[in-house]
Amino acid sequence: MNARVGVAAAATSPRGRRLSRQLIAGIASLVLVCALCTGGVAVFVAGLLDDSLSIASTGCGTDASVDPNGPLPELSDLTEDQMRVAAIIVKVGQDLAIPPRGWVIAIATALQESRLTNHPHLGTRNDHDSIGVFQQRPSQGWGTVEQLSDPEYQARKFYDRLATVAGWQTLPLTVAAQRVQRSAYPNAYAKHEPLAAMAVDVLTGGAGRAAGADLVLRCAAAGEIAASGWTVPVFGELVSGFRTSSRPGHNGVDIAVPKGTPILAAAAGVVLTARCNAHSGGLPYSCDRDGGIFVQGCGWYVDILHAANVITRYCHLAERPYVTPGMYIGAGHIIGASGSSGHSSGPHLHFEVHVNADSSRFGAIDPVPFMQQAGASLVGPG
Repeated sequence: MNARVGVAAAATSPRGRRLSRQLIAGIASLVLVCALCTGGVAVFVAGLLDDSLSIASTGCGTDASVDPNGPLPELSDLTEDQMRVAAIIVKVGQDLAIPPRGWVIAIATALQESRLTNHPHLGTRNDHDSIGVFQQRPSQGWGTVEQLSDPEYQARKFYDRLATVAGWQTLPLTVAAQRVQRSAYPNAYAKHEPLAAMAVDVLTGGAGRAAGADLVLRCAAAGEIAASGWTVPVFGELVSGFRTSSRPGHNGVDIAVPKGTPILAAAAGVVLTARCNAHSGGLPYSCDRDGGIFVQGCGWYVDILHAANVITRYCHLAERPYVTPGMYIGAGHIIGASGSSGHSSGPHLHFEVHVNADSSRFGAIDPVPFMQQAGASLVGPG
């Protein structure tokens, strides 16, 4: 699927622009939504959340300032020297007020470029005149050889350029890193994302919690993109759960929100489906009007394919979605407005998460623990 990679923008229709303004106005009044996020490294097994995983109300990580010169926690996949370089990268990011997602991107980039090792100029064995942790080149204006010998300097230069990348927090790590570094092997950055997140996690006490696979985690404030690259699609009360005893065939959760509430893409990805699915008595039923319990189907709905073969589904939109199949969109992109089309008894968003690129009921998992582990909890405080 050759989707064009670009920075996500708000929907271009008048309705979409109006919803964008509503969203921006509403974010200021929203509160922290990660009260149920854990503060340690979680477990992600073969793309499926472990049923034994305990979700504790222990906060979102301390975001404590990292001291690269003090005692550091251990991580089995990295040496003490590598962890110290990672700590320098995090500390510089903290000093520059770069959000934790940036720390993850920076460490993943350094893992690819140098394996978190401060290489000197290697002469004829060198990749051109690349040097240091990020393998930045004096000939390309990154700085002098003396300056680039300092990991702190290189980290600062990386963040300075990252901050100029429009929408970098909503981009996949590979795209964001490539726009800074211009590597000959841009797709290689992605494989380091889990380890980079784990390093941030242990260094900060949970601010960059990782669940393995391709997910990188941090509890997000309302309207914020988590370090995982995930965000909450809508903020509202959970009124129906995943496969409850009364609704065993309910493959997602229902979030009650007023009609017309902007719906956000939960993460960057490619739109697979954006269409009407509603019928009654074997005949098509319009999605441009409210449905009811006598109507079958999702109404207007959208499916999005994300990294690690995760698919999210958004049902019962009020009108035709603002996206079309094949579009590449970023996290937080407004994909439509909530409504009550299809099999629905009132305005809400029906939200599903599927793994292994399986959009059927067999691929569906409970969105609540998944999103908690993604640092974008669907359950607010209290």
